[in-house]
Amino acid sequence: MTNLEIQCFPEIMAAPPQTHKVFLYIRNRLLQLWLENPKMQLTIENALKQIEAPYNSDGPLAMRVHSYLERNGLINFGVFKRVKPLPAKKLFKVVIVGAGISGLSAARQLQLFGAEVIVLEARDRVGGRIATFRKGNYVADLGAMVVTGLGGNPVTTLSRQVSMELHKIKQKCPLYETNGNNVSKDKDEMVEREFNRLLEATSYMSHQMDFNFVNGKPVSLGQALELVIKLQEKHVKEKQCEHQRHIIQMQEKLKKNQNQILSQRDKVEHLHNQYKDFKEVKQPRDITSEFLVRSKLRDLNHSCKEYDQLLEQQKEIEEKLHEMESTPPSDVYLSSRDRQILDWHFANLEFANATPLSNLSLKHWDQDDDFEFTGSHLTVRNGYSCVPVALSEGLDIKLNTAVRLVDYTATGVKVEAYNTRNNGNTTIIKSDACLITLPLGVMKESVRPAPPKPSPNRVIFSPALPEWKTSAIQRMGFGNLNKVVLCFDRIFWDQNTNLFGHVGSTTASRGELFLFWNLYKAPVLLALVAGEAAAIMENVSDDVIVGRCMAVLKGIFGASVPPCKETIVTRWRADPWSRGSYSYVAAGSSGNDYDLMAAPVSSIPTIPGQAPNPSNMPRVYFGGEHTIRQYPATVHGAMLSGLREAGRIADIFLGAPYALPPQPTIPTVPPQAATPVVTLT
Repeated sequence: MTNLEIQCFPEIMAAPPQTHKVFLYIRNRLLQLWLENPKMQLTIENALKQIEAPYNSDGPLAMRVHSYLERNGLINFGVFKRVKPLPAKKLFKVVIVGAGISGLSAARQLQLFGAEVIVLEARDRVGGRIATFRKGNYVADLGAMVVTGLGGNPVTTLSRQVSMELHKIKQKCPLYETNGNNVSKDKDEMVEREFNRLLEATSYMSHQMDFNFVNGKPVSLGQALELVIKLQEKHVKEKQCEHQRHIIQMQEKLKKNQNQILSQRDKVEHLHNQYKDFKEVKQPRDITSEFLVRSKLRDLNHSCKEYDQLLEQQKEIEEKLHEMESTPPSDVYLSSRDRQILDWHFANLEFANATPLSNLSLKHWDQDDDFEFTGSHLTVRNGYSCVPVALSEGLDIKLNTAVRLVDYTATGVKVEAYNTRNNGNTTIIKSDACLITLPLGVMKESVRPAPPKPSPNRVIFSPALPEWKTSAIQRMGFGNLNKVVLCFDRIFWDQNTNLFGHVGSTTASRGELFLFWNLYKAPVLLALVAGEAAAIMENVSDDVIVGRCMAVLKGIFGASVPPCKETIVTRWRADPWSRGSYSYVAAGSSGNDYDLMAAPVSSIPTIPGQAPNPSNMPRVYFGGEHTIRQYPATVHGAMLSGLREAGRIADIFLGAPYALPPQPTIPTVPPQAATPVVTLT
């Protein structure tokens, strides 16, 4: 059982193992029935017919489990045929701000639960940061474009409900240098191994050495990586110094050896002269003279042997010295070429997080890694916008309508909005609750001090959001990633690869057009701009950016690259309705901030996670990819947050249909008063 199931079914946890088994069977069978046919609403009546005996004997438990799964968006979500009509009488009213994937998912669920739902969207289209460029045969996603694995992903269910043309992305990615040369596989793999070693080293520094603050300030991943690189460079210098010390030691050893050779040679010559003198004594020699001759010969032989050994030692020392001098350690940790390739891998990491590495929290930047889905990454060849368009069908959506004020009290919410086309036609909508699915970038605009000139995307909350909420908004990071869409009349790249990389010449420009995607049937390339370059190039004209793209492509493929037929350059940071691409864990932030972002607020400030008070019910709720710590910065995360908030709002306004019915209480008879005893005397 999951933690949420334990909270919702406490009596099951306290029951015998057989009851656990029944619960798990019913839950898994209902999920199986839904996944077998997600195009049709799964009602409890139809489900009960397909639950095998003896598990179908507990009808009330099956109904509760079904209600739990539906309320929490585990079944009957997305685009499906309703077997039961929507409730005619609307039980409560909700205004949803934002028609992105989060807002649309929540709207459909709340509609299913019997709510009157109005969705307000400032743009002239639905989808938010899911946006697809379409012109003739050309298709390209300007925002979200990758499905990160199908195993366990709710987008898998959507892909069976909506006509999504999923295509597996081949991970092979050849790298090209600025001069057009292909980076060899061995070189790329060597640098990638070093890249992974650097990340492992920073993880060790953070989690094992607790190196997370310097002078009271949180350390970023970028700081830690550069520190490890400097330590590696220092280690290289130390190895060089050590190598020189060894050479000097060998030279001293050689010098000593040569002095010994000279001394030994003098000794040999001296002994040889003595031997020669003694030997010249005329025969017959007396015993003393013979002894002197033979002893000198022995000494001479011994000295010659020592001399030969010293010569052999000299040869060995000279060979070792030559080997040491001919194979010195590297004079740099990474060559300039290696550093360029390493910077490409850093740029790829900056793309994944939509921000320079210097902004990421060293300790928490990868806090969601354990929740990744299984399977290959895929792209939607017919454009991701098909999903929000399908989800929007049947909903009351007011486009070109931006919210200016969210006024919430203990009894309800008043939302004031205006028409973005003419900046007029103010609309006031009253509701029981309001779900805010604005991007974090827009939320940041809303909590900054009021600018001198009114900002069109600034939402005023009255009363102001509590300090714990605004602090989380300010701590969290909201990144930027831009794309350049290049449409051609023919394909001139390798059709068998979906990706190819461009290695920049400097660290500062490493994210500029560093990766090209080939994903669609038509001859379209998507060039990515990440890291520092994403912000810099927002201030550069389209012509200059497209010109840079063409220069890079001609450097790789030659002068025969044809001119572009169509081009689009995104500027997500400048977009007033997004102010960036997606969230990241900034230095000083943590996964807990995602939970704070998800917590609803009441007119009277409460502590996050506190049980709702009937006299101070939460009125403003929050969804979006920046409110789900397990799956941030993803389409499925945004969708799951919408399903979560729809269930939360329905539980608060309708009650939990899966809760254990209250047990009737048996009145107890108060004990009778004791009869006073009268004593007769």
